[in-house]
Amino acid sequence: MNQQSSDFTPDTTLMRAVRVTAPGAIRVEDLPLPEPGPGQVRIRVEGCGVCASNLEPWAGPDWMQFPTEPGGLGHEGWGRIDAAGEGVTGLAPGQRVVWLGQASYATHELVDAALVLPLPDSIAGPFPGEPFGCAMNVFLRSGIGPGDRVAIIGIGFIGAVVTRLAANVGAEVIAISRRDSSLALARQMGAARTVRMDDHHRIIAEVAELTAHRFCDVVVEAVGRQWPLDLAGEIVAEGGRLVIAGYHQDGPRQVNMQNWNWRGIDVINAHERNPQTCLRGIAEAIRAIEAGRLDPAPLLTHRFSLDALDRALDATRDKPDGLVKAWVACG
Repeated sequence: MNQQSSDFTPDTTLMRAVRVTAPGAIRVEDLPLPEPGPGQVRIRVEGCGVCASNLEPWAGPDWMQFPTEPGGLGHEGWGRIDAAGEGVTGLAPGQRVVWLGQASYATHELVDAALVLPLPDSIAGPFPGEPFGCAMNVFLRSGIGPGDRVAIIGIGFIGAVVTRLAANVGAEVIAISRRDSSLALARQMGAARTVRMDDHHRIIAEVAELTAHRFCDVVVEAVGRQWPLDLAGEIVAEGGRLVIAGYHQDGPRQVNMQNWNWRGIDVINAHERNPQTCLRGIAEAIRAIEAGRLDPAPLLTHRFSLDALDRALDATRDKPDGLVKAWVACG
């Protein structure tokens, strides 16, 4: 693990942080550098991934309050410990880490030491640990095993990671997505078949043909919209599992309960809220990368500077060709 380097010097002056000030608008501020309290570490943030969950606040719904806290919305950070508060053990200044935080759109963040994981030397590049942990937990909750027929709807970051993990264990993956670049990524990640996400009934017919009308033992819905959820229920096999990995936070959904009930399926909500479970997922993802079972490089596609967070959020919303995950370089 990375330990304190002899030439590491903690910062002593100011930090920079981004605040979202209105729908689609940001401000970069220089602020006093905070001191860690008992049980806390201060982290010099190297970078932070941009999560699709940021897009609803970015659009300015009625419930959103502006401006955000400094660095707010950023929760996919990685960096290097800059200072440690009283009582912190097992972590030291200079050590490279990931963490569960909420203010990583900044050059520095204070974090409870219990929410921090060391990064091994083998992971030297960008590493937004929180979304990798989310994807790992989706895979673990799905129960995907050797020989399973698996459909993954939506090949963004989560869908691509789950495709790779499922293929690794010997599952036959059918990847369903709307963009050519996403389908190409799915094949790179080990998908056996790809299906363009265009027409509802045509997709069902194609999946039926690919599976000899048995459909799929596991279907992972990773889009977070009504139509993909409807589609997922139509292509899961009788007695199969429908895994909800998409971000459904924009209001109520309707489901075809008659279909779900008749098929006798298990419905799994793969979102985790327990911090220890989230950290365990990150640790599992780190082990998968160290073992060569997962490569972060093809997934972190668009880099932005901290003061261009607005452009990074717009890109995450608009999904230019080839985008899997945007990230901002903070340090």
